[in-house]
Amino acid sequence: MEQKNEVTAPRVGWRFDNTYRRLPAELRAPGAPAKVRAPRAVVVNHALAQELGLDAERLAAEAAETLGGNALPEGAEPIAQAYAGHQFGHFTMLGDGRALLLGEHVTPAGKRVDVALKGSGRTQFSRRGDGRAALGPMLREYIVSEAMNALGVPTTRSLAVVATGEPVMRESMLPGAVLTRIAASHLRVGTFEYAAARRDPVLLRALADYAIDRHDAALAGSDEKYVAWLRAVIARQASLVAKWLLCGFIHGVMNTDNMALSGETIDYGPCAFMDTYDPATVFSSIDQQGRYAFGNQPRIAQWNLIRFAEAILPLLHDEEPRAVALAESALNEFPAAFEQNWLAGLRRKLGLFNAEDGDGALAEAFLSAMKERGADYTNTWRSLATDTPAIDDQEWLAKWRARLSRQSEPLEAAQALMRANSPAVIPRNHRVEEALAAASQGDDLSVMERLLAALSRPYDDVPEHAPYREPPPSDVSCGYRTFCGT
Repeated sequence: MEQKNEVTAPRVGWRFDNTYRRLPAELRAPGAPAKVRAPRAVVVNHALAQELGLDAERLAAEAAETLGGNALPEGAEPIAQAYAGHQFGHFTMLGDGRALLLGEHVTPAGKRVDVALKGSGRTQFSRRGDGRAALGPMLREYIVSEAMNALGVPTTRSLAVVATGEPVMRESMLPGAVLTRIAASHLRVGTFEYAAARRDPVLLRALADYAIDRHDAALAGSDEKYVAWLRAVIARQASLVAKWLLCGFIHGVMNTDNMALSGETIDYGPCAFMDTYDPATVFSSIDQQGRYAFGNQPRIAQWNLIRFAEAILPLLHDEEPRAVALAESALNEFPAAFEQNWLAGLRRKLGLFNAEDGDGALAEAFLSAMKERGADYTNTWRSLATDTPAIDDQEWLAKWRARLSRQSEPLEAAQALMRANSPAVIPRNHRVEEALAAASQGDDLSVMERLLAALSRPYDDVPEHAPYREPPPSDVSCGYRTFCGT
């Protein structure tokens, strides 16, 4: 009897190995994405899919169902993660109220990443929330996270946004959507605050060992590995926040549940990029006191890290006074580590290849001149790489040019260094809003596609991207506010 060869449909290429589910059950709750009425893939990140070793075309064909909630990718085992957090300084027990971790995908190169849905419906941790997300905020996260990646800032990534075909109620009825987030992990400061609040030393140690194995495996066999791990987390945050400031980014909601131990930027709710330079700049509608203002971000990062150290204190040493001393010693390294990263970045933006003692003062004088003149942060930095810098402070320009002359590298090399570290294009708030309005209200994705194309090459001088370099009209930028989307 002749056998027939079965033809199987090509697979996307998911390779799930869900290690977080093997941790104690207290750290998670079972969950399933809500079924949605009419899922439609709005945008799929083909380049990221390829980086993950996935079949991008097959993923795009299946995204509406598998990333919208009506079906699951092969191997996915969805859970809602438990965590806590200090939100605007106040401690709260939280958890994934509108997100599900589908699992961990292992790329062909062996890289492990979390795959999570955001806006996929209610979970055990939703409290009074609906667990849903609106299309606009999900597209904002897609746009800004991909822009941050192109800028060279460590960040979670966005694989897809799927419209649900169902409305969500916020200030008004809005189209619903689900975002697929890719992250090194979703371990947060708040994850450890949650474990510490349960007062279970076995749980805390298991979680810490898991985090070390996931992000700092080289420390596993070291003496005082938990202290070394604390220092590693501190170093990553010092580097990350310096990168934020160097490109004018304002996170907007630096609660401890939004600080990832991997050192990636996570949660793009009320985020924005600064136009006119002012360290006091705040865009978030819920940040009435300016806690998370642009210039406060380093201080808040250290505050969050103190909360992290408090949570893992029992692991640092059996004797509390010694544990406190070790934590304080590590935490005291943050200001110098941040300043080192910040100054190194400023030197590159000034075209400096070597270090002199007066470089910090030179950079701060430039920032002061920018603030006094109400200058655009991005364009003014970028202008230094041209023959006509946008700052008209002749005394400062003379000092800067003298400083350039004292290094062996030619001016052309300095200008190339400046162009490589001061972007020409950022996700200007008015351009982001323009793209979101076209997509959400008019179902026109072309505006967003053009913006994404410009943002993918932020350091290039491309003539067709010139409109994306223009600051907003004053009547548009004045009073601009962002919202968290929940």
